Amino acid sequence: MKSAKDIFSEYLSKQRLKMTPQRRAILDAFLNEEGHVSSEELYNIIRQEDSSIGQATVYRTLKLLDESGIAKAVDFNDGVLRYEHKYGHAHHDHLVCEHCGKTIEAVDPEIEHLQEELAKKHGFVLSHHEMYLFGVCKECQDKSE
Repeated sequence: MKSAKDIFSEYLSKQRLKMTPQRRAILDAFLNEEGHVSSEELYNIIRQEDSSIGQATVYRTLKLLDESGIAKAVDFNDGVLRYEHKYGHAHHDHLVCEHCGKTIEAVDPEIEHLQEELAKKHGFVLSHHEMYLFGVCKECQDKSE
């Protein structure tokens, strides 16, 4: 399996773009983060190491990471676009708390099977899917009691 760095470098070459030191630093910082990170959050992390990298560069590079298949943009309906690792990571769905924003990555083989069956029933062949379940987490439920 190729490394994420090799995949990104190849993608940039195909787009006639270069792997600049800034893009490499952003890629490294993104790969070191687990979970979901916004461009602003990643910018704040990178700024501690290299203050010469601007927020717009981080934003544009995250878009390139998404286009290359290294990252995946996720939208939890809170007005902030976040990115998670895609390349080399298994598919999962998301449970999102509407009160505190807590996000849980979840995989359930039975649900995956039901989604395939639903698509088949309607004559679809799935290429991919995304599932976000919104509600209130246990901690927020306990606080409101």
